[in-house]
Amino acid sequence: MANIEEKVEKLLEPKIQEIGYELYDVEYAKEGKNYFLRIIIDKPEGIDLNDCEKVNNAITDMLDEANYIKEQYFLEVSSPGIERVIRKEKHLKQNIGQEVQVKLFRKDQNGKKEYQGKLLDYTSENITIQTSEEKINIERKNISQIRTIYSW
Repeated sequence: MANIEEKVEKLLEPKIQEIGYELYDVEYAKEGKNYFLRIIIDKPEGIDLNDCEKVNNAITDMLDEANYIKEQYFLEVSSPGIERVIRKEKHLKQNIGQEVQVKLFRKDQNGKKEYQGKLLDYTSENITIQTSEEKINIERKNISQIRTIYSW
Protein backbone atom coordinates (compact mmCIF):
# COMPACT_ATOMS: atom_id res chain seq x y z
CA MET A 1 0.00 0.00 0.00
CA ALA A 2 2.95 2.30 0.53
CA ASN A 3 3.58 2.15 -3.21
CA ILE A 4 0.09 3.53 -3.87
CA GLU A 5 0.70 6.26 -1.30
CA GLU A 6 3.96 7.24 -3.03
CA LYS A 7 2.36 7.28 -6.50
CA VAL A 8 -0.59 9.36 -5.29
CA GLU A 9 1.71 11.79 -3.48
CA LYS A 10 3.86 12.26 -6.59
CA LEU A 11 0.74 12.78 -8.73
CA LEU A 12 -1.07 15.23 -6.45
CA GLU A 13 1.66 17.26 -4.75
CA PRO A 14 2.25 19.72 -7.65
CA LYS A 15 -1.49 20.42 -8.02
CA ILE A 16 -2.04 20.84 -4.29
CA GLN A 17 0.91 23.24 -4.06
CA GLU A 18 -0.35 25.13 -7.12
CA ILE A 19 -3.63 25.93 -5.35
CA GLY A 20 -1.85 27.09 -2.19
CA TYR A 21 -1.57 24.11 0.15
CA GLU A 22 1.06 21.72 1.47
CA LEU A 23 0.49 18.01 0.94
CA TYR A 24 1.27 16.89 4.49
CA ASP A 25 0.68 13.17 3.96
CA VAL A 26 -1.11 10.47 1.96
CA GLU A 27 -2.52 7.39 3.64
CA TYR A 28 -4.15 4.42 1.92
CA ALA A 29 -5.68 1.99 4.40
CA LYS A 30 -8.18 -0.82 4.64
CA GLU A 31 -10.51 -0.52 7.60
CA GLY A 32 -12.95 -3.36 7.92
CA LYS A 33 -14.16 -4.10 4.42
CA ASN A 34 -13.63 -0.53 3.17
CA TYR A 35 -10.59 1.18 1.65
CA PHE A 36 -9.77 4.82 2.40
CA LEU A 37 -7.46 7.22 0.59
CA ARG A 38 -6.68 10.06 2.96
CA ILE A 39 -5.14 13.22 1.56
CA ILE A 40 -3.88 15.34 4.44
CA ILE A 41 -3.28 19.00 3.62
CA ASP A 42 -1.96 21.96 5.55
CA LYS A 43 -1.27 25.68 5.33
CA PRO A 44 0.17 28.11 7.89
CA GLU A 45 -3.19 29.57 8.95
CA GLY A 46 -4.80 26.13 9.31
CA ILE A 47 -7.33 24.17 7.30
CA ASP A 48 -11.11 24.48 7.25
CA LEU A 49 -13.90 22.65 5.44
CA ASN A 50 -13.75 25.01 2.43
CA ASP A 51 -10.06 24.18 1.98
CA CYS A 52 -10.81 20.45 2.03
CA GLU A 53 -13.58 20.90 -0.52
CA LYS A 54 -11.34 22.99 -2.79
CA VAL A 55 -8.59 20.36 -2.78
CA ASN A 56 -11.09 17.51 -3.19
CA ASN A 57 -12.54 19.18 -6.30
CA ALA A 58 -9.05 19.80 -7.72
CA ILE A 59 -7.81 16.21 -7.34
CA THR A 60 -10.79 13.91 -7.91
CA ASP A 61 -10.50 13.79 -11.71
CA MET A 62 -6.72 13.37 -11.48
CA LEU A 63 -7.13 10.31 -9.25
CA ASP A 64 -9.80 8.84 -11.52
CA GLU A 65 -7.63 9.30 -14.62
CA ALA A 66 -4.50 7.88 -12.97
CA ASN A 67 -6.51 4.82 -11.85
CA TYR A 68 -3.82 3.70 -9.35
CA ILE A 69 -6.40 2.11 -7.06
CA LYS A 70 -8.39 -0.77 -8.48
CA GLU A 71 -10.63 -1.30 -5.43
CA GLN A 72 -13.54 0.98 -4.62
CA TYR A 73 -12.38 3.48 -1.99
CA PHE A 74 -13.51 6.51 -0.03
CA LEU A 75 -11.57 9.74 -0.60
CA GLU A 76 -11.05 11.89 2.49
CA VAL A 77 -9.32 15.27 2.43
CA SER A 78 -8.49 16.62 5.86
CA SER A 79 -6.16 18.59 8.11
CA PRO A 80 -3.34 16.90 10.02
CA GLY A 81 -4.92 18.27 13.21
CA ILE A 82 -3.24 19.88 16.16
CA GLU A 83 -1.63 16.62 17.32
CA ARG A 84 -0.01 15.34 14.16
CA VAL A 85 1.20 11.92 13.17
CA ILE A 86 4.85 12.00 12.15
CA ARG A 87 5.55 9.52 9.34
CA LYS A 88 8.15 11.21 7.15
CA GLU A 89 11.65 12.62 7.42
CA LYS A 90 10.34 16.13 6.73
CA HIS A 91 7.92 15.77 9.68
CA LEU A 92 10.76 14.74 11.99
CA LYS A 93 12.83 17.71 10.84
CA GLN A 94 9.92 20.14 11.34
CA ASN A 95 9.27 18.86 14.86
CA ILE A 96 12.75 18.92 16.40
CA GLY A 97 12.29 20.48 19.85
CA GLN A 98 8.58 19.59 20.02
CA GLU A 99 6.86 17.32 22.54
CA VAL A 100 6.07 13.91 21.03
CA GLN A 101 4.51 10.62 22.02
CA VAL A 102 6.27 7.51 20.71
CA LYS A 103 4.50 4.15 20.62
CA LEU A 104 6.47 0.96 20.06
CA PHE A 105 5.58 -2.35 18.44
CA ARG A 106 7.12 -4.27 21.34
CA LYS A 107 8.56 -3.45 24.75
CA ASP A 108 12.11 -2.12 24.64
CA GLN A 109 15.07 -2.88 26.93
CA ASN A 110 13.41 -0.74 29.65
CA GLY A 111 10.20 -2.79 29.45
CA LYS A 112 8.23 0.15 28.00
CA LYS A 113 5.99 0.38 24.93
CA GLU A 114 5.42 4.13 25.03
CA TYR A 115 7.42 7.29 25.69
CA GLN A 116 6.69 10.98 25.82
CA GLY A 117 9.31 13.67 25.56
CA LYS A 118 10.97 16.36 23.49
CA LEU A 119 12.22 15.22 20.07
CA LEU A 120 15.93 16.05 20.06
CA ASP A 121 17.34 14.34 16.99
CA TYR A 122 16.89 11.53 14.48
CA THR A 123 18.90 9.34 12.14
CA SER A 124 17.84 6.63 9.72
CA GLU A 125 18.14 4.10 12.57
CA ASN A 126 17.07 5.97 15.74
CA ILE A 127 15.26 8.93 17.21
CA THR A 128 16.38 10.65 20.39
CA ILE A 129 13.92 12.12 22.86
CA GLN A 130 14.35 13.83 26.22
CA THR A 131 11.80 12.53 28.73
CA SER A 132 11.31 14.14 32.14
CA GLU A 133 13.84 11.63 33.52
CA GLU A 134 16.38 10.89 30.79
CA LYS A 135 17.57 11.11 27.20
CA ILE A 136 16.51 7.99 25.25
CA ASN A 137 17.48 6.58 21.85
CA ILE A 138 14.68 4.57 20.26
CA GLU A 139 15.15 2.25 17.30
CA ARG A 140 12.99 3.45 14.42
CA LYS A 141 12.22 -0.10 13.31
CA ASN A 142 10.42 -0.62 16.67
CA ILE A 143 8.31 2.56 16.38
CA SER A 144 4.67 1.99 15.48
CA GLN A 145 3.69 5.67 15.72
CA ILE A 146 5.08 9.10 16.57
CA ARG A 147 2.64 11.91 17.25
CA THR A 148 3.11 15.51 18.35
CA ILE A 149 1.60 16.39 21.72
CA TYR A 150 -0.21 19.67 22.23
CA SER A 151 -0.19 21.11 25.77
CA TRP A 152 -3.61 22.55 26.52
